[in-house]
Amino acid sequence: MDKSLHYGSTAKALHWLVASLLIVQYFIGWFMPDIKRSMQPGMTMTWHISIGTTILAIIVARLCWRVTHPVAPESSLPPWQRVTSEAVHWLLYLLVLATTLSGWLFASARGWTVSWFFMVPLPMLTAGNTQLVHTIDGWHQDFEWALLILIGLHVGAAFLHLLYYRDGVMRRMLP
Repeated sequence: MDKSLHYGSTAKALHWLVASLLIVQYFIGWFMPDIKRSMQPGMTMTWHISIGTTILAIIVARLCWRVTHPVAPESSLPPWQRVTSEAVHWLLYLLVLATTLSGWLFASARGWTVSWFFMVPLPMLTAGNTQLVHTIDGWHQDFEWALLILIGLHVGAAFLHLLYYRDGVMRRMLP
């Protein structure tokens, strides 16, 4: 397993696909109606859950690809930036996994019957559990905000390397 200096086309495609779907997901989540006690998932919620489970599948594939196709740290970076970069990348994986899983658990705990893009029923991860609903909803929201902050740091660092340092770091992930 040799470490490449650049991300391959598969890693880039998975990265940009997850990034694009997360943008869509945050917009849907922002404009989604508040969830009430006896509410059943409507069209917006079904789209939100469908895209979330799609992101979950893609991030698992991305994580497996990253483990089996590692990329060497940028050698031009100071050690603190290499360590920080690596930590942020792994935290991004963890938070995307936590956010998508907690959303699916939330829908399951509410006892919702949800289908993936109105076609395939999604398995319930927990049977309707009202005590779990509030806990998981809080986790899901906390993960969403933490992920959004970390994405902001990631994007900010990418633009800092592109526009200020001009060191070519961002070219490693550009198509």
